[in-house]
Amino acid sequence: MANVLKADKQVAVITALLEGNSVRSTERMTGVHRDTVLRVMNRVARGCAAYSDEMLRNLNCHRIEVDEIWAYVAKKNRNVDESDDWSRVGDQYTFVALDAETKLIPSYRTGKRTVYTTMQFINDLASRLQGRVQISSDGFAPYLHAIGEAFGRDVDYATIIKEFAETPAGRGRYSPARVVSSEKNDLIGYPNMDLVSTSYVERSNLSIRMHCRRLTRLTNGFSKKLENLQASMDLYFCFYNFVRFHRSLRCTPAMEAGVVTSPMTVRDLVEMAI
Repeated sequence: MANVLKADKQVAVITALLEGNSVRSTERMTGVHRDTVLRVMNRVARGCAAYSDEMLRNLNCHRIEVDEIWAYVAKKNRNVDESDDWSRVGDQYTFVALDAETKLIPSYRTGKRTVYTTMQFINDLASRLQGRVQISSDGFAPYLHAIGEAFGRDVDYATIIKEFAETPAGRGRYSPARVVSSEKNDLIGYPNMDLVSTSYVERSNLSIRMHCRRLTRLTNGFSKKLENLQASMDLYFCFYNFVRFHRSLRCTPAMEAGVVTSPMTVRDLVEMAI
């Protein structure tokens, strides 16, 4: 007979991971071996990815903000050598799209910060939306081509480019530099320039780092395998959209967007994957 971890233990494992604990701290807290923790995480994450893919379709989002959040796998870029598979180690970015009105995250993509990953991300975003949408981003150049290709004329797109204060020589910096100015540029269609912003998605990046130990800076909780980083993102974004109450909304983003009528629980996420 197979030795299957009890549902309550699986819920405890997933809850611990979603509250910013590392695999080893989850092992200490729950008594579940770290290898089993990873197996449970990956299995539940596959169920979460499938559920999100099915539910997040034909969305009426009007104001989308896009950004990327940095992480690394196995080693930092400066330590990557010729014998490594560049696509799987070193810097990895998760591209995130957030609806400024409902706070829903309809699309995300983890990979290198390249034209190819940007195209994959924007194509996926376009496939989930209906109707005209306004998109705001920073000045990352591949967005312009990707958005034009994926949305055609059915989009209003603008960038907001921020200028940051210089860090004094000889000092380390562990927080974002101070913004000293910003410039907005309308690039496609007729965006409402008063609504051009990336503030919500940038604030969302902080929440992601708080909930996912793999993205927390200055720790050894970083991902050792790309698949585990991707699974962590699948798990978090399903939790964020369908389980976690947004304090300003007083409901989940999926409820605010009309995707579902009631919140899910972590137990629901676990049971979807059984």
